Amino acid sequence: MNDKVSYMKIASGLAFAILAGWLLAACSQTAAPEPNALQRAEGATPAGPAPSGFLGSDYSLLQPPAEGSGQKAMLAYTNPNGNFSSYNKIMIAPVTYWADADSKVSAEDQQKLCNYFYNVLQQDFSKNFTIVNEPGPGVAKLSVALSDATAATPGLRSVSVLVPQARALSLIKMAATGTYAFVGSATGEAKLTDSVSGQLLAAWADQRMGGASIKNVDVFQWGDAENAMDYWANGLDKRLVSLGVQQAPGAPAAS
Repeated sequence: MNDKVSYMKIASGLAFAILAGWLLAACSQTAAPEPNALQRAEGATPAGPAPSGFLGSDYSLLQPPAEGSGQKAMLAYTNPNGNFSSYNKIMIAPVTYWADADSKVSAEDQQKLCNYFYNVLQQDFSKNFTIVNEPGPGVAKLSVALSDATAATPGLRSVSVLVPQARALSLIKMAATGTYAFVGSATGEAKLTDSVSGQLLAAWADQRMGGASIKNVDVFQWGDAENAMDYWANGLDKRLVSLGVQQAPGAPAAS
């Protein structure tokens, strides 16, 4: 009897995930990892990204999102004593790649991905904040790292998005494993600190994978990873606005 109940839960979870996948496919270029069929049946959620070492001793502060918190990262921390309104400038450190020695991403591609992420952060943050290159009073320092990335399979990816039968199989794979077929992904971490004292103001860790949007039909090898970095840069920028970091004169009004 218990086996039958478990089977029904898995089947129901599978059907729900397929439906959710169709809805997601219509609009999203990037997606968070979803529970696989077994996790869904047990009411579990995907584990957060494995620590890379970039955040040092601060990993214990990270927490999954509480219901209704609006937190979009898989793990995050905000210093309850942080005086965010006292900061009126942002310093963005060069993005680094914290990989295991056996990483499948070449050193050349690691650097290209880091350069891309740094440029996107500069572009997004310059819309709302005064960007500086040196620490000082009123300067918050944003440090970001990539800890993993996987490449998409461009040709097969196109087939899985455009061909109805292949698209259905990709959605079934999402329901069973928590990820679409032939997509790429990226895993990242970030911390915001006082540029002078080093006080930790906020920290974050997240993983994103390629979605099933038609916009992704011609994504190149690292396109899904870059879409994830675009998503993070935009989200981090909005997060600092919401925390009350002073915006640059002429910046759009906070929404």
